[in-house]
Amino acid sequence: MRNLIPYMDPFFGNGTIDLPKPEGIAATWFFIKAQTGNTYPGACAPFGMFSACAYSGAYPTGYGLNAPNTHATPARRFDQYVASGFTHLQQSGTGAIDTYYNYARVTPLTGGLDGLGTRWALEEERALPGTYAATLAGTGIRAELTASPRAALHRYTFSGAGEARIAVDFSTGGIDYPRMRTLPTKGEIVLTSPNAAQGVVWMEGLPIYIYVETDMPGASSALWLDRKELPGRGTLTLKGISEANYQPFGVVFSAQAEGAAVAHVRVGLSLRSVEQARHNALQTEGQSFDQVVRATQRMWNAYANRVEVSGGTDAQRTVLYSSLYHSLLKPADWRGESPYWEDDAYYVDYATMWDQYKTQLPLILTLYPERGRDVVKSLLSLAEHAGGFPNGYVLNADLAQFDNQARALAHYALADAYHRRIEGIDWRRALQVMAADLKQARNRSFFEEGLVYPVTHTLDLAGACHCTAQIAEALGESTLYEEMMDLSTRWRSAYDPATGRLIEAQYYEGGLWNYSFRLLHDMAGRIALYPTEADFVADLDRFFGYGAPPVVQPTDPADRDHMRWGHSLNRFEGYNNEPDIETPYAYLYAGRHDRAAEVVRAGIRFMYTTGRGGLPGNNDSGGLTSCYVWNAVGLFPVTGQPVMLIGSPIFDRATLQVGRRAFTVQAVGNSEENLYVQGATLNGAPIDRAYITVDELLAGGTLTLTMGPLPSGWARHPASRPPSYSPTVGRLS
Repeated sequence: MRNLIPYMDPFFGNGTIDLPKPEGIAATWFFIKAQTGNTYPGACAPFGMFSACAYSGAYPTGYGLNAPNTHATPARRFDQYVASGFTHLQQSGTGAIDTYYNYARVTPLTGGLDGLGTRWALEEERALPGTYAATLAGTGIRAELTASPRAALHRYTFSGAGEARIAVDFSTGGIDYPRMRTLPTKGEIVLTSPNAAQGVVWMEGLPIYIYVETDMPGASSALWLDRKELPGRGTLTLKGISEANYQPFGVVFSAQAEGAAVAHVRVGLSLRSVEQARHNALQTEGQSFDQVVRATQRMWNAYANRVEVSGGTDAQRTVLYSSLYHSLLKPADWRGESPYWEDDAYYVDYATMWDQYKTQLPLILTLYPERGRDVVKSLLSLAEHAGGFPNGYVLNADLAQFDNQARALAHYALADAYHRRIEGIDWRRALQVMAADLKQARNRSFFEEGLVYPVTHTLDLAGACHCTAQIAEALGESTLYEEMMDLSTRWRSAYDPATGRLIEAQYYEGGLWNYSFRLLHDMAGRIALYPTEADFVADLDRFFGYGAPPVVQPTDPADRDHMRWGHSLNRFEGYNNEPDIETPYAYLYAGRHDRAAEVVRAGIRFMYTTGRGGLPGNNDSGGLTSCYVWNAVGLFPVTGQPVMLIGSPIFDRATLQVGRRAFTVQAVGNSEENLYVQGATLNGAPIDRAYITVDELLAGGTLTLTMGPLPSGWARHPASRPPSYSPTVGRLS
């Protein structure tokens, strides 16, 4: 097993974009969303329940420099990286989602509690998968963090003699902006020993049970309220907390240090009990800090080794594995912690499915099926609890928080799981839940009129009906199959037959052009809305900026005129946002693999780079980074369908571990100039189609692509197109 840890950068994408100057068609793409990845560099295990990171209060993860932002270059809140302590649970790459976590802030101090809230500059920051470290300027305190799958372990080194303190704020939550801070509504803390405390705070409608302990030699402990110690108090109970009467509260551990001193802090959380929080925290008991780091890094290395590449540049490998790292932070595995059901499977932080269902969830289901199984089981339990699939789920009591974005996207993930032969799922239960979700009252206009607003929800529902139909057919439910297949044709009601594009309406984070070329289950029927296939390609060319002059990206968030001008271009967003990240592959359905190769290669080259500024937009729980992984290895999933599209790989060889088998994409003669496929073989047999089936992928083997500098006639014949369902073409198989 190769050591890939040095290629995975936790800092990747957490700063303002700093990308290569675009050329060609990439210079015509307009960035609709904020120009920052919004990732965080804290310590976390793959899909870890726990993460731990320096806390400045910045938007949106609690780490970094930025003020709240939705578009253009983000405004700075801070001029340098600072922290007032170290918090637990961070969102990854999101924008405004209302629940920002950052619970149980731990602050090392050499003075009194009046220092709480001070922001110290961060010096000598370091981060690798599973560990983060920084020095708090002017204090002589070195902070190091690591995380197991279910807990955090801190190590603080105090460099001088004197009193050392470690304060834990049980009441902290969210980020430091109006309406973005999370206040507990009630809470209780109990001192259990001179070096341990436990309690519960109610955040966003859910109980967060907390356990903390330290090994600080000779420690004493005290509760505190509003930065004042409460000597002699063993319990602190607060009720009816509001913005008007809120005072921070927590526990402080103190000891007299003789010269340099080292103290560890273990932190555990639970949604069920303080006993379970303590059990989580003590899972690393008996292990040193360095042993926990090594164990977590072994997990990261094993996960990363499911993708092996050769060729390419060192920078490309760094972007690939950094992208893979940031694609595997969410959803978070809180198995056994559900406050709603008893089953073990409980994953949170689908923030949101709209961002994750096209690329990130297919990546998990393909390369990490043992995780995918529990993700699906968790989604099914969540739907049964809520009466339907939410479009997103984070740790709060609002299960309809993201429903304005889309509908029924979980159906695509379940269909992906079915097509990938994920074991351990009760598919009859799944089919029942999927059908019931579609028939909710909120979808009545789709069933009765064939169109639902927002218009893109019509496409969501039609595709979800197709996903449901495929599983129904496989289970012998012919009546449901026929019903769902009939409903799946209703995507047509969202399109204007006069233009071949979606109808004029309000669209979420984009316009009708951004959604018009979405990969539907009936692409043959969708292309037939145009007079000719060439007209469809011409519209794609216009959308991707062929022949258009370069644009100037927005920099000032207050310049609304520039944003309106950019929206009016009706242009591809690059990889700045998720609505159209799959649209380059629409060319394949018209026999123009060469065009898809040009767009994808331009995106890989100009939309990603190494470092803090390496992402073109909000990563949104892995949406943009997983898109890079797929494009870089030369395959792309069609979500909800048993199809993998062939792209233009940047590596000479990429091997994916798919279950017990390996599938290799080999690019012969590959280079920056040789981006066009001249011919292909699958396990030695020639193929003239720009796709493979999921079954072919799972069977293992080698796809060999011969690359060249000019477009060829490969995969142009109508019989070479990726499969579609339409009344004239037949059902997808």
